[in-house]
Amino acid sequence: MADPISSIVRDPARIPGGEWFTGAGLGVFVHWDHASQQGIEISWPLVGHSIIPGIDEVEDPVTVAQYHSSAATFDPTRWDAPALAKAAKNAGATYVVFTARHHAGYSMFHTAHSAFGVQHGSFGRDIVREYVEAVRAEGLRVGLYYSLSDWHHPGYPAFTDADRPYPAERWPAAGRPENAGSPVATDRHRRSTPEQWGRYVDYVRSQLTELLTNYGTIDLLWFDGEWERSAEEWDSAGLRTLIKSLQPDVVINERLPGQGDYKTPEQAFPQTAPDGPWELCLTIGQMWGHHPADTKNKSARSLAVSLVEVVSRGGNLLLNIGPRGDGSLVEEHVERLDAIGGWLATHAEAVVGTVPTDGVDFYGPTTARDGVVYLHLVHRPVEEIVVRGLPVHRISMVRLVADGSTLPYEVAFEVHQNNERGDSEPLGELRIAAPEPTGALVDVVAVQFA
Repeated sequence: MADPISSIVRDPARIPGGEWFTGAGLGVFVHWDHASQQGIEISWPLVGHSIIPGIDEVEDPVTVAQYHSSAATFDPTRWDAPALAKAAKNAGATYVVFTARHHAGYSMFHTAHSAFGVQHGSFGRDIVREYVEAVRAEGLRVGLYYSLSDWHHPGYPAFTDADRPYPAERWPAAGRPENAGSPVATDRHRRSTPEQWGRYVDYVRSQLTELLTNYGTIDLLWFDGEWERSAEEWDSAGLRTLIKSLQPDVVINERLPGQGDYKTPEQAFPQTAPDGPWELCLTIGQMWGHHPADTKNKSARSLAVSLVEVVSRGGNLLLNIGPRGDGSLVEEHVERLDAIGGWLATHAEAVVGTVPTDGVDFYGPTTARDGVVYLHLVHRPVEEIVVRGLPVHRISMVRLVADGSTLPYEVAFEVHQNNERGDSEPLGELRIAAPEPTGALVDVVAVQFA
């Protein structure tokens, strides 16, 4: 028998071999490297640029030497990979993404292709290996972040104090038609020689080969730093061929230019939801890495609302935490994860593995699974909840997800209206008596259909 709500749901696109990604719901992003010891954002202070949207001045003005000075002493004695994995699991996350190497070039894994990394510092242990094993032990999908750019590598070339301010054109944007004739089109930042660039691309390929060979199954690769070069310079197509030869089912984001499986808007909703698979990556505060002054944290309710708004549009939420320099997790971040996990413990049926609806008229986010539509009450109703565009004659029950209690309701449809969609059941209007708030981060009403 056909699903009674098949006419009002939209089955989103799925990634071949990575079908798990669609409907995954919540992921946890981890931004961390040696600069977290200094309590500054990772990578961006190096080039004198803020990562907070709308702000140009860097929060922590440091020289290149000052930024890199903590690399040799990086000794995160409180790093606890199982605790991180447990926090993600308790949050209700289904996957985790960890910064194997950020733009500043410090490798958080053992590599034969760079002496700049945890392997050669005070700590010495392979942090990525410990992360991968701990996350996998919790039954979560393993993701690795890897920046295509490396502002420390001599062949890139390495960023120096003389290169500031950070180039406004961010090549290859300089080549866009709207920049023709402007200084931005010609005032390009320093470029490698062809020989240097060839060695650099070999370095990238070699490190990716290590990450995809030495750590078992990697479920997701999260590229970044792509904007400074073109797809041709990165050899994006060649990189994808290499990646898929080593890990055929790995999911790749679109920041491998022209070769990604899904899109990654950042810090705010795009004006329209992307076509195909996507995720919104979002910080709890304003920064990605640990910064003691970053205390403007979003509330647990705000984060839960973002989660359901993303999921209702066919995406996932990748929520970021930034461990301290000693490896410990920030208490406020853990509290937010725990709160979301407590909510998902009773509301996951309305979030994880659901699909968006199509044409349902409601004042909040809606999701669906077999025979059920979920109404997320991100705005508190006063007397009643009104939703239109449902096959109202097939409704069998309306219940509050938090406690399973049934809710009284009435249905109606416009008696003179033709069934223009040709559905086997006419679509109509549902009015539900507004329930008392349960105290959940977001109350959810389930409408079940026979």
